[in-house]
Amino acid sequence: MRHLPSLTVPYRPLPSLTVASTVGAIGAALVPILFTYGGWQQTNFIAEEIIEPERNLPRALVLGVTIVVTVYILTNLAYLRVLGHAGLAASTAPGADTMKAVLGPIGGKIIAAGIALSTFGFLNLVILVTPRVLQAMAADGVFFRRFAVLHPAYQTPTAAILALATFAVLLTLTGTFGQLVDWVTFGDWIFFGLTATALFVYRSREPRAGTFRVPGYPATVIVFVLAAAYVVYSAIVSNPRNAALGAGLIGLGIPAFLYWRSRP
Repeated sequence: MRHLPSLTVPYRPLPSLTVASTVGAIGAALVPILFTYGGWQQTNFIAEEIIEPERNLPRALVLGVTIVVTVYILTNLAYLRVLGHAGLAASTAPGADTMKAVLGPIGGKIIAAGIALSTFGFLNLVILVTPRVLQAMAADGVFFRRFAVLHPAYQTPTAAILALATFAVLLTLTGTFGQLVDWVTFGDWIFFGLTATALFVYRSREPRAGTFRVPGYPATVIVFVLAAAYVVYSAIVSNPRNAALGAGLIGLGIPAFLYWRSRP
């Protein structure tokens, strides 16, 4: 999970609220919030390296998400209890403000150290799993073959790690942290929704054989797809420029896709 407990949406008092404005405000607030809950999908990138993935992968996803949701909800309840509604609304760093209120100046240093450790934990996850996507694409012949080569001693996709690290450094120079969050969340939820939608396609092709159980199907899948569409729409409405830039980054992959698809 992306542990960013200090990430908040700036508070702006609204003189009057309509149903439409309320729905829009909730959607805009969900963009950075859902980023903090993200990261669960990256476990799927190493499914082929997990023992009994058909059993352990769903278990890891469900248990992991449940634990993080519980921790985050309890954390926000603590913020409300200590800072109150007005204090939380006015705070740009609720974690630090809460710890300072409870433990004094030392509290801010403790939470800063905790956030740093949590960030390094997530970076470790990203470094371990994300390059496997490029490695798998290259192994399937739809990306540069060099990225399919594993290190002879460590069996790690060295070229893919270096390529993603370089691209990540370049992205940090393109804008603020908030802009990068908008780009990532916008792209994440487009493909989350498309992935869930693919369930309908595969089940129509194989109605009886080769499918796996989805609790509450098709209602749960429909709800998820609608939620993904809502988040993407909210990202566009709340910041059209960042959404356009995020779409542009995704669009850079289209020429590459067309090139490798045309190769024998």
